[in-house]
Formats: sequence, C-alpha cells, structure tokens
Amino acid sequence: MNALGTHRPPRHLRAFLVLATVASVALPLASCEAAGRATVQPHAPTAEERTRYPWLPATARVRALEETFAPPEGYARVPVEAGSFGAWLRGLPLRPEGTPVRDYQGGTVLAASDARLAAVAELDVGGVNLQQCADSILRLHAEWRWASGHPERIAYHFTSGHLAAWPRYSAGERARVSGAKVTWVPGSAAADASRAAFRNYLDLLFTYAGTLSLQAEGARVTGEPRPGDFFVLGGSPGHTVLVLDVATNAKGERVALMGQGFTPAQDFHVLSGKDGPWFPLGGDSVTTPFWVPFPRASLRRLPSP
Repeated sequence: MNALGTHRPPRHLRAFLVLATVASVALPLASCEAAGRATVQPHAPTAEERTRYPWLPATARVRALEETFAPPEGYARVPVEAGSFGAWLRGLPLRPEGTPVRDYQGGTVLAASDARLAAVAELDVGGVNLQQCADSILRLHAEWRWASGHPERIAYHFTSGHLAAWPRYSAGERARVSGAKVTWVPGSAAADASRAAFRNYLDLLFTYAGTLSLQAEGARVTGEPRPGDFFVLGGSPGHTVLVLDVATNAKGERVALMGQGFTPAQDFHVLSGKDGPWFPLGGDSVTTPFWVPFPRASLRRLPSP
C-alpha cells in the first residue's frame, strides 16, 4: 500500500494470485442441476435493460441473474424494495453460459468449466489493472445510482479518507495527489457529465480505493443479510464478495448468491460452492471458494439510495 493507501498488492503477490487462479482451470464442472442453474437462452438487451444497465455493448447477448438462478427447493427469494440496489442486482445481465472469466488483458483466469464459477456478468473491466474486488462493488453501486437517476449521490472515499464525488469530477475538478494529501482543483478540465467521463471518474476511484475504504464506507449489518450487502475483510491485500440475492425457507434459513471481482482486474462473476451457487448464511461465517471464511461481523451495507 502506498502513502495514499492504494490497494494494489506487491508484484510478487500479484503473480502468486494469478498462478493460483489459473491453476484452478483443471477443476471439474459442476452439473447445471447441482449448481441450481436454469437453462436460459441469452437475448439482445431490451430497451429497459439498456436503461438500467447502460454500459451494455451493442452486441451483448444476456441472461438476467434472477432468471438464471432459481432458489433451492423449498426456498423463495426474500422481498426487496422496488428500486433498491438489491432489486437492481436481481436483473444483473450475465453473459451466455460457457463464458470464462477473463482479465483486463483478455487472458483466461477461470475456465468456463471451473466448478467454482457459476456465471460471468456482462460488465466491462477496462484495459488496465484497476477494477478488482472492492472496485467491482463500487462500480455496481455507482452504476445503480446512475441508472436510478441519482448521479448527485455518486461519491465514495479513497483509502486515505478523502471523498471522491462524481459531481465535482463532472464539473471539471480533478484530484491532485501528493503523498497522502488530496486536493480537488476546480477548472482542471472542461465540465463533462458524459458516460465516458463517468468511466474515467471510476478509474480514478479504483486507483485510490480498496477493501479498506470499502469496509469503512459500509455500515455494519446486525440483522439478516439482504441483496446488495457485502462481506469484506480489509487489507493489503484483502477481499470482498457481494451478496447478489438471498432466499429463505419456512424455517427461516437463508442462502445467498455471491459474486466477486478479483486480482488481477477481471470479469465480475457469480460464485459456486460445493453445493452450487447458493451459499448457506446460518453460521458464524460464510465460506467462499477463493478466500478465507468471512465472519458474520464482516457484513456491510452501502447507503441507499
């Protein structure tokens, strides 16, 4: 971590993580039935989907997360508030079945046949090593605020604690970074509220935010997890996974779909465990395939809207 608190791990650790991830491609594919996946034919995004998920490329063929993953037998999805982050995530567009996870350079880091992979989101990564685990969650939350008509609420903190607000960036202010000090300078650029400028703002955020800032950004969750919450263990490196959906049964037992970005910057993807993509939430911790178990106390929630 540098003086400002950027979250890029050391080069030797990045190499280790890449090798560990690539080594996973030999794992067997879990069956669709065991994984709880429905066979859904991908389609060209509707006008509504393009409004809700405005980054979708013209050539995209997608499946909605909610249509692709039915709850386990005896479970039903928990209610979510209309327009909430959790409701928005249920429609998250996924790439066709059989898609591998690729990194920012286009290399395969998780084969489509990897048993720990349930699906890949249709979400661009960019051409530099920035959009990693915490960044992916910040990206999705910011995109939800954009699509919900609340761009003025798009603001997140760097690891140093300095606030990076989209309204300032779109007005032409730019961050001047000197060691651990950040100064926003008005008039550094022309005012620009376009999608291209927004994507550049996100890359700035990803450069100086990470698991430590995301952990501080979110409020502790003392009740039951809900879609849009995330588990995070801040560090350098740390890791975080996003709760994409939650289902419950008559006994009140809960299970969740989990998604993550990872190092190096790569496609955001839905995880699969030993019993498929729905992870039990009943214990003191949640075990996911790529990190140590997340204690229940590591659950956080970003502000809404």
